[in-house]
Amino acid sequence: MAEEEKNARRKALRLRGLRQRWIFNTVLPVLVLLILVVVLFSVGISNYYFNSMRDGLEKQAQAQAGAFNDYFMDNGFDSYYQKAVQAASDYADKDRIELQFLYSNSGRIMVSTSGLTAGTAPGTEDITQAISQNKMWSFQGKDPETGEIIMAVSHPLVSNGKVRGVLRLVTSLRLVNRQVLMAVIAIALIAALCMALVIISNLLFINNVVEPVAVVTEAAKRISAGSYGFQLENKYTDELGELVDNINDMSLKISQNEKMKSEFISSVSHELRTPLTAINGWGETILEDPTGDPVQMRRGIRIILNESRRLSTMVEELLEFSKMEDGRFTLRIEQVDLQAEFEDAIFTYQQLFRQEGIRLEYDDGGEELAPISGDPERLKQVFCNVLDNAAKHGGSGKRIMTSIAREGSYQVIRIRDFGPGIPAEELPFVKQKFYKGSSKARGSGIGLAVCDEIINLHNGTFTIENADGGGTEVTIRLPERE
Repeated sequence: MAEEEKNARRKALRLRGLRQRWIFNTVLPVLVLLILVVVLFSVGISNYYFNSMRDGLEKQAQAQAGAFNDYFMDNGFDSYYQKAVQAASDYADKDRIELQFLYSNSGRIMVSTSGLTAGTAPGTEDITQAISQNKMWSFQGKDPETGEIIMAVSHPLVSNGKVRGVLRLVTSLRLVNRQVLMAVIAIALIAALCMALVIISNLLFINNVVEPVAVVTEAAKRISAGSYGFQLENKYTDELGELVDNINDMSLKISQNEKMKSEFISSVSHELRTPLTAINGWGETILEDPTGDPVQMRRGIRIILNESRRLSTMVEELLEFSKMEDGRFTLRIEQVDLQAEFEDAIFTYQQLFRQEGIRLEYDDGGEELAPISGDPERLKQVFCNVLDNAAKHGGSGKRIMTSIAREGSYQVIRIRDFGPGIPAEELPFVKQKFYKGSSKARGSGIGLAVCDEIINLHNGTFTIENADGGGTEVTIRLPERE
């Protein structure tokens, strides 16, 4: 129970960690982007509203000031004052904008559409700049008198090149600020909604991905702990389904390899024990024979030699397999007369097979073949292994056919027996290490795997298939030129 709780706690921590990383890597960038969009939108909408309002005030100020400069300023201060009063009285937009006329020397308000401000001195930057610089100036900020946020535009009234007064338009920014605020709130709400949708969709996606990944992780842990062959239920049709299929396939192959390895160890142990038993038995028989019968002694020595050779062959196979597994399996390349090497193997086995009642036939194709690049010792090892397999598994047919010929740019060797053949379902696996299939013949199950590796290192092909009419045919193709 404690172990189950520990596993559940580890799984919860792993899920939480995956969720945190996922949210940090996906939600955080989206959040930063949305904040940036809101800020840029707020700045943009504010600038749009305020610039539009400033442009409108400046155009009105230019129009009003032009009228005063053209018609009213040449008649002296009294005329200027009267016309200012009249202009303020007739100003049509007085509900939204306050029109002011100011003294140029003191900056005080002389006439205003709002009588409350007359006689005051606003003292804002737009007034002082308009008087000193003799050009229109604007101001946006807090009114020193009322504390209200305003926008003001001051235009100098000029006569004979001298500033005689200032025309000033003032409007409150309260409504504009409210509109800007509403627009910013609207875009912020939209951004928040988008953020919520992103978070919800990410959480749903995480739950649909992280949970299966956790299941697969637990399955992988079980497999690594020794539960070979364990299969996950595949409920997915996307990449997760492919991952589950791969995990299941890996588990099945590991189970098969473990089974083959166990069978290999058992088989090798048996194969080693049998000749050792024969050697020990005959050694003791010869040693303890009081008669010293030469016939029996020769028979025993022959058996001991044969079993010793078989042991040597098995040990060599195991050493070659070990080199192949750890990458030390190399070739000593030189020019090789493939035909001569193959014929040496044929002549070596002909007499041996004749003693077992097997006829070994050879067809050289009637032509002399050019030397090729290869390792003669490794190639002869392949020939001997294949011939030995042909006698071991197909010797019941009492006949083995061999041939060598040129086919295109390849030199091709074929070795065919007339035995029972290989079951069709076992053919794809016969070159796999440790595989022996349903065969009861002696052997370690790695000889063909070594042969296949040697031929592949020569850039050739090594194929095994059932022949027409029965039996098995091995085809070795080696290129004449690299």
